[in-house]
Amino acid sequence: MWSLDPIAFGAPWLLLGLIALPILWLLLRAVPPAPLRRRFPGVTLLLGLSDDESQTDRTPWWLLLLRMLAVAAVITGFAGPVLNPQDDQPGSGPLLVLVDGTWADARDWPRRLDRIEAALDNAASDGRPAALVQLTDLPAEGPVFQDAQAVAQGVAGLVPRPHDPDPAAIAAWAATLSGDFDTFWLSDGVSRDSRAVLLAALENRGSVRIFESPRPVFALKPPRYEDGAISIEALRAQTGPDTEIRVDAIGLDPAGVERRLASEGVIFEPDAKAATLDLSLPPELRNRITRFEVQGLSSAGAVALTDDALKRREVALLSGGNDREGLELLDPLHYLRQALTPSADLVDGTLSDVLLANPDVIILADVATLSELESQDLQTWVEAGGLLVRFAGPRLAASDVSRDAEDPLMPVRLRVGGRSIGGAMSWGEPKALAPFDADSPFFGLAIPDDVAVNAQVIAQPDPTLADRVIAGLADGTPLVTRKDTGQGRIVLFHVTANAEWSTLPLSGLFVQMLERLAVSTRPAMPDMEAMEGTSWMPEDVLDAFGVLQDAGALPGVDGARLAQMTPAADMPPGLYAGEDRRIAVNVLNADSTLSATAWPARIPVEGLDVVRETPLKGWLLGAALVLLMLDILAALALSGRLRGPRAGVTAAIVVLAMAGLPTPPQAQEAESPAPVPEEFAVAATSNVVLAYVQTGNPRVDEMSEAGLYGLSNILFQRTSIEPAMPMGIDPETDELAFFPFLYWPVTADQDLPSREAYAKLNRYLRSGGMILFDTRDADLARFGSSSPEGQRLQAIARGLDIPPLEPIPQDHVLTRTFYLLQDFPGRHASRDVWVEAAPADAQAAEGMPFRDLNDGVTPVVIGGNDWAAAWATDETGNPLVPIGRGMAGERQREIAMRFGVNLIMHVLTGNYKSDQVHVPALLDRLGQ
Repeated sequence: MWSLDPIAFGAPWLLLGLIALPILWLLLRAVPPAPLRRRFPGVTLLLGLSDDESQTDRTPWWLLLLRMLAVAAVITGFAGPVLNPQDDQPGSGPLLVLVDGTWADARDWPRRLDRIEAALDNAASDGRPAALVQLTDLPAEGPVFQDAQAVAQGVAGLVPRPHDPDPAAIAAWAATLSGDFDTFWLSDGVSRDSRAVLLAALENRGSVRIFESPRPVFALKPPRYEDGAISIEALRAQTGPDTEIRVDAIGLDPAGVERRLASEGVIFEPDAKAATLDLSLPPELRNRITRFEVQGLSSAGAVALTDDALKRREVALLSGGNDREGLELLDPLHYLRQALTPSADLVDGTLSDVLLANPDVIILADVATLSELESQDLQTWVEAGGLLVRFAGPRLAASDVSRDAEDPLMPVRLRVGGRSIGGAMSWGEPKALAPFDADSPFFGLAIPDDVAVNAQVIAQPDPTLADRVIAGLADGTPLVTRKDTGQGRIVLFHVTANAEWSTLPLSGLFVQMLERLAVSTRPAMPDMEAMEGTSWMPEDVLDAFGVLQDAGALPGVDGARLAQMTPAADMPPGLYAGEDRRIAVNVLNADSTLSATAWPARIPVEGLDVVRETPLKGWLLGAALVLLMLDILAALALSGRLRGPRAGVTAAIVVLAMAGLPTPPQAQEAESPAPVPEEFAVAATSNVVLAYVQTGNPRVDEMSEAGLYGLSNILFQRTSIEPAMPMGIDPETDELAFFPFLYWPVTADQDLPSREAYAKLNRYLRSGGMILFDTRDADLARFGSSSPEGQRLQAIARGLDIPPLEPIPQDHVLTRTFYLLQDFPGRHASRDVWVEAAPADAQAAEGMPFRDLNDGVTPVVIGGNDWAAAWATDETGNPLVPIGRGMAGERQREIAMRFGVNLIMHVLTGNYKSDQVHVPALLDRLGQ
């Protein structure tokens, strides 16, 4: 192929024909146009007359130029011109397409898929076998090379992972490589130690080409709380000029709606890889933050989740009074303030005032009696989920609180008086603490040797005492007791909060015990020893695009593994809950660094841009045809055959004939609608046929066809429905009434229907048809969001007669037409699925579990779960797109299939399930 940037020619030798154009010019000039015919009645009549029009004896220059251009267009067209030719190096051996597939790839993932498809297309055209491998999801053995077109079918299901590749797994996989092959490596641009080993192994097998995006990679470290402010450190992989990014603080408002609570800019100094943002927020706002994210970046690395370390609790401190003449160390609250100030926000005031502030914890230090109103209000606060911590003291020991009967605000009954140990009137030597039991929240804490108790209040023995003791002395007497009240909890330390009765407040054990009771938050990650033997369940996990999702059925993580804070396939980044706290695992940890990859000079590094080749042959031949038509018209005009009243008709007939189009009937005033082709009507009505709307995107249309094919097979196997092969339809030209169900995948660039198509669609919806609109973006956006697909759906829906919508209620017929369902997942598992809203006055009949909903089928179902990808199978029934991981993914696929069955049963049978529910009531009315 000979290239003349940006155009190349497949047969450049044909361009030699352009040399003959000057000769052709001379030949055409020697051939004048045909002479005009004139009828002369008599020669004598012409005497003395002069001819006002003269006819040249040569062809006009402009007509010659027109013909030369037509010939040049034909010659150039057959030379095979191509716009933007790809300078791909042809090869004959196997090709390995290697993609990192990490969180750093997520930002440019569509471009990477285009680059992968282009590489596989070129391999297929060259007849090269290919293999596709993702480093974050390595196969057990080396690459398996097969037909490149078959490999390309799996590109649509390729998704990045929210973690880095495992270096040990890469080294083990590199050792399995054998044979010769070339490698296309799509790198995420982040430097890792494992790259050198893998690169050396690949170079031993053949040539290596690297593809990287020039866009910078940004990431956030976990937030820290320091000196009254939240400190967030942002990193970038590449140095450069000063750059500003914005970091948003995301959290829940008082109504429980997720909002942007704060937004600040972070500026990277020139040549700096790190920048720090200090964000000072009120405690109420700070405690609502669930994550920080870099504005405009879809990447798990650009999201930093928060856990209990950031959510400082509000603790109210109240004492029974201080009569020790202002001596600070004897203040009942002094040691509590010292222990809690670094990790909690303290609230002071009267009990009535602090209850209005609704703190997380209220601590009463030697508070004996409360008024009846204060007791009622405090008890209501505890039952609503509050934590009340009480400390004993002289006042409590001398009072009658919880003596004869257990006080509602005390965990146990108390004996009269107290117990003094180690004095002149004591019962013995000071007592040490006993080891904490396994079911105690203090289990695992080391007890210092210098902690001793000199005095305490004694609990009254009863059958419930043993279950309420969570810490005791060496002689078996209770030191800390606890009981649950409603949703809250009451804890009593049987010693004072100062050092008057024990040395406990002077030790680090005192702070640790308060932390274990969730009185305060722990500012640092628990150490490895504290995490040993614990189990943590994932609550929410991040995908590679930075979207927080429900963890579903993911298994728990061992505490020792969680303490490493290194996300991987077995521990994705997210929130993990233990017995008394939650821990956030982020893509980066506090010690992480970020650097750009430095490839050796011998390795070519290219970008991700894919410029498609555009053949120009058809355009040039079409232009030549237009020029020839103009030449014919010009020749007719010069010969006088385009004169008279029918000249316009003659010219139009000539143009249409040359264009190969049929001439319209002259007597027909208006065109009638085109009849429906008989073959199309027979194929659409011979059996139940599931149809999809063609978008013009080949990949999306192929997935829609495969999805409806898989759903049709499931219907054939599990129900009495026997669908035929699915069909793709165009609302502009095809009849819709033949199909009970249309699957409409929404793409960002698909054209809006015409006015005629909207009329057909509205007739279809009003006559009982159903359309399933699928934006396929539930992993990135919610219903009604501003995603490109969501905006296009809004534009399409403006012209449709769609009723009011609502999320699928739990008693909707779609939840029970065939299977009992409450979730409607596809490839994604979002619960944002909308149907026609039920009437406002819909009520459940007496004794019936479901409401009497509208009798019609919902005309539209709208969601973004990419159901076609979940339904899609090949001819042998094997799934085409992976869903989730392991058994959880297969379970999600099964639920997606069941939703498809319910959907088609609902379309074909209506609300018969609702009618079945009301059969007893109908029979009763009929007297049966």
